[in-house]
Amino acid sequence: MTNTFRPPSVPLVTVDPYFSVWSAANHLYDEPTRHWTHHVNGMVGIATIDGKTRRFMGTVGTEDSTAYPGPLALEQTNLTVEPVTTRYTFQGEGVELKLHFFTPLLLDDLDLLSRPVTYVDFEVRSIDGEAHQVKIYIDVTAEWCVHTTDQQVSWKRHVIDGRLHAMSMGTVDQPILQRVGDDTRIDWGYVYMAVPQTGDNQTVIHSVASRESYAQSGSLPSEDESNHPRAASDQMPVLATELNMGLVREERVSQFLMLAYDDIHAVEYFQKPLDAYWKRDGLTFHEMLLVAADQHDAIITRCERFNEQLMAESLAAGGAKYRDILALTYRQAIAAHKLVADETGNVLFFSKENFSNGCIATVDVSYPSIPLFLRYNPELVKGMMRPIFEYAKSPDWVFDFAPHDVGTYPKANGQVYGENKLEFQMPIEECGNMLLMAAAVCKYQNNGDFAQEHWEALTQWAAYLLQNGLDPEHQLCTDDFAGHLAHNANLSIKAILGIAAYSYMCAKLGRQEGAAYREAAQHMAKEWVSMADAGDHYKLTFDSGPDTWSMKYNLVWDRLLGLHLFPADVAARELAYYQLQQKRYGLPLDSRDTYTKSDWLIWCASMSATQEQFASFISPLWDFLNESPARVPVTDWYDTITAKQLNFQNRSVVGGFFIRLLTQAGDDHEQR
Repeated sequence: MTNTFRPPSVPLVTVDPYFSVWSAANHLYDEPTRHWTHHVNGMVGIATIDGKTRRFMGTVGTEDSTAYPGPLALEQTNLTVEPVTTRYTFQGEGVELKLHFFTPLLLDDLDLLSRPVTYVDFEVRSIDGEAHQVKIYIDVTAEWCVHTTDQQVSWKRHVIDGRLHAMSMGTVDQPILQRVGDDTRIDWGYVYMAVPQTGDNQTVIHSVASRESYAQSGSLPSEDESNHPRAASDQMPVLATELNMGLVREERVSQFLMLAYDDIHAVEYFQKPLDAYWKRDGLTFHEMLLVAADQHDAIITRCERFNEQLMAESLAAGGAKYRDILALTYRQAIAAHKLVADETGNVLFFSKENFSNGCIATVDVSYPSIPLFLRYNPELVKGMMRPIFEYAKSPDWVFDFAPHDVGTYPKANGQVYGENKLEFQMPIEECGNMLLMAAAVCKYQNNGDFAQEHWEALTQWAAYLLQNGLDPEHQLCTDDFAGHLAHNANLSIKAILGIAAYSYMCAKLGRQEGAAYREAAQHMAKEWVSMADAGDHYKLTFDSGPDTWSMKYNLVWDRLLGLHLFPADVAARELAYYQLQQKRYGLPLDSRDTYTKSDWLIWCASMSATQEQFASFISPLWDFLNESPARVPVTDWYDTITAKQLNFQNRSVVGGFFIRLLTQAGDDHEQR
């Protein structure tokens, strides 16, 4: 990430939709750290240097602006966000402190990916030629394990195998998997702070009031608070560690601790609780923590290597601003999911539709997110689709088109969208999405096995598109905030390419019926060009005037799947026209309003013929992220003139930002 890029919110602890903490400030010490919903999940860091306390993270008091903020802050001199790492550098009192948050979301290692652990690493060195006695204090509050702070919490200590000191905190009631919805925090399971055991480090479970005393004196309480259970808001309890870095000279001194969360059960899947993927072979939470601690050095090395690889690849694919955007959104895309295994061991990768409606496994949220996962592990795309296939074959699903979702997170018990009324469904949208996603899995895994497993449903949905797809009736598409629309030209593209995707899968499986679907798609594509033509671009709807237009983002699959149904000049003409429609902060979604969807913006940009054209679309998006007044994890729906966030934040759809890596890989393959 460039030093000039100011993320709207900085990822710190990014594991899943519940265990997700960010800094919504320019400096880590400007305000409390927050859950992605923007509710406070407090975390404080204080360095004691030669007896002087200096703050580097959070505020010592409560969120109340009149509360004691804490001692003077060290100066934050650098912030760098990389795909799986956030790095802060601070200076003061003759020392340099580096603070690194590593969440090892490496998509080629599902066990590691699903571990609910973030490493917090500290490096200290003298920068004034003198030796300094340094201690590092860090804590997390009870806010991390409650939905509201009136809930009662309790806490425990654990010594694990004599090698790891851990503290845990959770609600007394433990309402496991009971709370559903969008703007929610987890109120079951236990937040952990775990520290490798040494003679010089100290841990304590105390309170915000005691923290204030520590901030002034640099002295920890001698024992844990015993007054529990109690409400989280009652003298807010905190789990705290003091790392003794010793007498620090020019050579770096480093230590680490782990923040982790035991959610007991992860999701409910058709009335049965399922556990996180890492538990599938019987590993206990404490055993997992030991493994994570033992593997710290090796995992950090892998994280560093991956950061370098992705940042180099994204720089080559789209330039420095594209690299910054991918570095910021990589963890967000993954941590908006929960990885579990079903009873047969199959991967299930559940998204939460954050700050939208809280749905779980939403098809038209999965669809825009898949480029990242196709690039690194298509098995996770299969994991997104399996719950939909499972539900679609149940007697509860009465329609002949694909479902939209399988419930409200964390309960995946059946669709909730639109109260399951026909007029509020997305028939063409979801059929097209499922067919294109299945074909993409076949392409990027280079076999048709997954499609064969679900052939009956795919065949039914292809037939639906064949009958209804060319000129869509009055219905919703994924951009449902814009309302119902008839004769939607972009939705028609999705239907045509969905039919062609079915023929693509037929070819993979040696099935002869694919030829008829291919021929039908070719004929429909020719009709589309005529029906949508508006001279120098293509219309929003077939029956609208030539001054209407829309992002034809679905067209990208014509290239990615090598279908070549539409003439090449369709994309070229559209992109040239889009460049004329751009506003200060990017390309609007269509001619009806000035808002945009940033995932679709990048899908369109990825069809650019040159790097310069791609950069012309990406630069305004970078500016939006850099200047947006909404200090939340990346939103995908905002106004291109005012930079105002309209809704949506921390959604998995930013996985779609990675699509340029797929188009570039395709170009390289074609050139070879």
